[in-house]
Amino acid sequence: MTPPSLSKLTRVFGRIGLLSFGGPAAQIALMQEELVEHRAWLTRPQFLNALSFCMLLPGPEAMQLATYAGWKLRGTPGGLIAGGLFVVPGACVIFALAYAYAAFGDLPLVDGVFLGIQAAVIVLVFKALLGLARKTLTSRDRWMLAALSFTALFVFGVPFPAIIAAAALYGALSARGPVTTSAESEALPHPAIGTILTWLTAWLAPIAVLWASGADLLSQIALFFAKLAVVTFGGAYAVLAYMTQEVVQERGWLTPEQMIDALGLAETTPGPLILVTQFVGFLAGFAEGGLGLALIAGLITLWVTFVPCFLWIFTFAPYVEWIATRPRLTGALQGITAAVVGVILNLVLWFALHVLFDSLRPVAVPGVVAELPLLASWNGAALGLTLFAAYLMLRLKLEFPVVLAFCATAAGVITLI
Repeated sequence: MTPPSLSKLTRVFGRIGLLSFGGPAAQIALMQEELVEHRAWLTRPQFLNALSFCMLLPGPEAMQLATYAGWKLRGTPGGLIAGGLFVVPGACVIFALAYAYAAFGDLPLVDGVFLGIQAAVIVLVFKALLGLARKTLTSRDRWMLAALSFTALFVFGVPFPAIIAAAALYGALSARGPVTTSAESEALPHPAIGTILTWLTAWLAPIAVLWASGADLLSQIALFFAKLAVVTFGGAYAVLAYMTQEVVQERGWLTPEQMIDALGLAETTPGPLILVTQFVGFLAGFAEGGLGLALIAGLITLWVTFVPCFLWIFTFAPYVEWIATRPRLTGALQGITAAVVGVILNLVLWFALHVLFDSLRPVAVPGVVAELPLLASWNGAALGLTLFAAYLMLRLKLEFPVVLAFCATAAGVITLI
């Protein structure tokens, strides 16, 4: 078929960007409907191969799938338009929400409302955990990977990248199946060195400038989120566990409650869930230097988080057909996905302990980093709101924005009473 014009491509991906609520599954389904079923811009095999390819990459797979589709249709300009429009609407909303949160979040009523949001987030992540576990843990070794990854994180504090690397190695080594070939998969292009250097420079140059200028906090933010962009395998919830460990426990940029609030607000916006990084960067900058520094920190976070997505796509997109024929790469992805179940379980437990109890204490065992709650510090309102959210989401099957509204309203009423 004749490729769409850039103006038509802009309109379609602008619409996708504005309607991309509900997380990766809903976003991918929306793109399939628009690009495969409604407009036939991509065939179903092309779309599914591209999706498998994007799941092998670090970063938000839905945003990278949009970028790949734009590249496939109209080259680099199409990829920039499609990927950019997938992120920009949500980023604008996040800036507004982050400012409102930073400016008014300390008011008693607002603080009470956010207790309802935190309760809803616990159930949301638990629901995501159940869905992923049902699809992923289909054999004994995958159950074992999930259990080991949870134990490594919760009990011993093993770094997230080490867990992902170990799971990928196991998955690759244990993979079965022949390498398949096709005319397309064998016709490999030469590596695009110019493309790699251009996007590496665009990604890393601002970090070097910040470091040279002595902007300490901005340099730390840029370096941390650049590193995060390289290890974001396994979906946004897996990355949240690592990010929470770093920004709350190690760096002290946010409190546990702020981290949970950030996720809850990011879930209500269009675009990739990993936009929660922008919220975190904004709050870290606001706490250090007010609105001006917060805006710069948020923009820097966006840049170092999403520019690598264009690097991966524009570098590796010509190899999609070849990658789809390699079972060890698929095995590595399956190993990572199994380990991510344990990672998300750690995140659910961490969220629940910090919302449902006011005080935690470390376990007095050498080498163990786990914290357990003081049972006398349990929060009755938080427990009631969490059970209410579970009933709405798991029993009545209500969508998350509706559950969020109910829980926030209930929490506000409790605060006023």
